[in-house]
Amino acid sequence: MAIFVLSSTLNYLDRQLFAALEPVIRREFALSYEGFGYLITAYALIYAVGATVLGLTLDRIGLRAGSALTVGLWSLATVGMSWVGGLGSLVGFRMLLGFAQGGGIPATGKAFGTFLPPEERAFGTASNQIGISLGMILAPLWINWATQYFGWRQAFLGPGLLGFLWIPLMWWVTRGAPAQPAGPAAPVGDLLRRRAYWGVLLANGLGMMAYALWSSWTTAYLVKVWGAGDWAWLPPVFAVGGGVIGGTLAFRWMRGGLAPAAARRRAALVGALVLGVATAAVPAMPGAGWAAVAIGMSFLGSLILSVNVYALPLDLFGAGRAGFAVASLTAAYALMQAVSSPLVGRVVDRYGFDPVCWVTAVLPLAGVMVLYSTRE
Repeated sequence: MAIFVLSSTLNYLDRQLFAALEPVIRREFALSYEGFGYLITAYALIYAVGATVLGLTLDRIGLRAGSALTVGLWSLATVGMSWVGGLGSLVGFRMLLGFAQGGGIPATGKAFGTFLPPEERAFGTASNQIGISLGMILAPLWINWATQYFGWRQAFLGPGLLGFLWIPLMWWVTRGAPAQPAGPAAPVGDLLRRRAYWGVLLANGLGMMAYALWSSWTTAYLVKVWGAGDWAWLPPVFAVGGGVIGGTLAFRWMRGGLAPAAARRRAALVGALVLGVATAAVPAMPGAGWAAVAIGMSFLGSLILSVNVYALPLDLFGAGRAGFAVASLTAAYALMQAVSSPLVGRVVDRYGFDPVCWVTAVLPLAGVMVLYSTRE
């Protein structure tokens, strides 16, 4: 499983380079916060398409070949960012990156569904979050160093090349693994007719709003409100703890006799409450460091919620259709981010970040209520 966790580190390292460069990119291309939000939207829309296409591809051609295809494409896009000349090429490479990275989370979800029993799947997504968080931590640290010596474009080159090294390593490590999980794959049409399928999608779109906000806007928040983004590396550290806590809660409740889906809903509720309080508190923090801690607690709650919501499709729909089911969650998240990012930018341009934090604090709890209302 470690090899797929490593792929998530590379996924989010490549993805978060752009967020870490937000002040530089906005200045070079003369963008408002709303304009930067539209760049996020372009990425998110094609990410939703890529998640669906590559999720189905993973179910069809298998985990190993599908993962190699996904990582190879996004590594190519990341390397291509080192040759960006204008806004058009920037958007083009970002959209290729978004399409390819849409397959990253479905691939790891399919791996967990294939190799882990139900009570351990939230731990699988929790370990995956450790990989994601490591990528998010490394991105601003790498950018702070690399831009001093090479410039912001060339900073994409090294991380992009790492993906091409991952592919043969994965192929070797998984050489004895089955091409597909045991058991039949449910027809896609059956999933589309189930209330639980649509409930999980809507819950994920609402529940991950705080995660989407801080994944893209942490550096922007710290720079706008406190004048520097030096603390941007800290919040993802809390996400590691959130993943572990979310996995532990579900594991213990299942061992205590609660059904897997019920245990995950209960853990998601805990996460929504934690992130709601933390997100609402961000504007009240007295300094940049404390703001980063509050954002970190918002991340922590988001991950308690996320690791369980992303494990739910494996319980409800089986490992054979895990690629499509997890891809659907990924697409729902991306569509929410596509719609919300320009709105966030517009509000920030006019009123600052405070109203964004207050609204974001409430939405994940609404998402959990959807989970409970669409039980089967």
